[in-house]
Amino acid sequence: MQALDGARAHIRNVPLENIAGLAKDRFGDTSVIPLWFGEGDVPAPAFIGEAMNRAIAAGHVFYTHQNGIPELRETLATYLSGLGALPVGPERITVTASGMNAIMLALTLICEAGDNIVAIDPVWPNTGGMASLLGAEVRSVRMDAGPDGWSLDPDKLAASLDGRTRAVFFASPGNPTGAMVPLEVQAAVLKLCRERGVWLIADEVYNRLAFGLASAPTILDIAEPEDRLIVINSFSKSWAMTGWRLGWMVHPPSIGPTLAMLTQYTTSGVTTFLQHAGVAAIREGEPFVGSMRAYCEAGMGIVCDALERSPRVRMGPRPKAGMYAFFEVDGRPDARQACLDILSATGVGLAPGIFFGPGSESFLRACVCRAPDVLRQAMQRLAPALA
Repeated sequence: MQALDGARAHIRNVPLENIAGLAKDRFGDTSVIPLWFGEGDVPAPAFIGEAMNRAIAAGHVFYTHQNGIPELRETLATYLSGLGALPVGPERITVTASGMNAIMLALTLICEAGDNIVAIDPVWPNTGGMASLLGAEVRSVRMDAGPDGWSLDPDKLAASLDGRTRAVFFASPGNPTGAMVPLEVQAAVLKLCRERGVWLIADEVYNRLAFGLASAPTILDIAEPEDRLIVINSFSKSWAMTGWRLGWMVHPPSIGPTLAMLTQYTTSGVTTFLQHAGVAAIREGEPFVGSMRAYCEAGMGIVCDALERSPRVRMGPRPKAGMYAFFEVDGRPDARQACLDILSATGVGLAPGIFFGPGSESFLRACVCRAPDVLRQAMQRLAPALA
């Protein structure tokens, strides 16, 4: 099904089906164990909501700075500088109304009709969808699945770029694979983008959910401030703030005013009192981030233990980051139909790999960020369908 004929041509060409569309008929059904979305069952900690309420009581309910309130930008700069090897100044940070809004701003800044972006997949589909809405072509460079997990070949990436390429997009840790791109490979990608004059958009939304690490390797550790680099992040995952819609981007300081203008003409700015909640999340949230990392790691163990008991499941090495198990089931090449059948038979909602790029049509994705008892119940329900 496509958009109405009266819509702009680029919109008509973007498929309407996505994970939310697959789930819509059973959304809110309490009999379903919903492992289809990238959302856990842990609410944001109370201190974040309390900070928001204090901000409302203090009158922080009006328009504010287009790049974000100074207090949050400075807090994020201090946080990122302490987390990585190189300092990040507040002039390089723009606060956004979600990670997806950050991606939208980045692509609106960079792309126009006739351009192309290269997406390293398997990857979350919304970036490609946004590029398509702008009239840009989305090219796929697939990571290689080997005995050590998913890996990126920089030579394969280089071969995909041409004179119309405006940006390369990659996520590390990846959604849905959990793959972490080593810093030396990230350096090769950055070098390639510098040589070709291409922007690099790095999604680091899951960088604090690297098991056994304080943070996954970040490209900010090797980049110069004025590199054509935009790093996307969000409060959604590590701080359990999916419904709060609060994110940020790190960018060259020279484009800060342009991003402020784009913000003016899209959202007019991020809700002020939510930004004060973000300040509290960063300043007080390290113990909570650690607990979320442990929660996802425990969930990954439960789900992978069960999947590995099925002789029909092919998964490769266990992910070392993120909140997803990404796997195939022998005899089920059409993952979309498999998800529908499994939902009907077991009441467990999974996401089909078809949404994550060419070559993933037979894969299923399960979110592991759920209570242990819920995950065990889900895997018990799934066992007959995977046997």
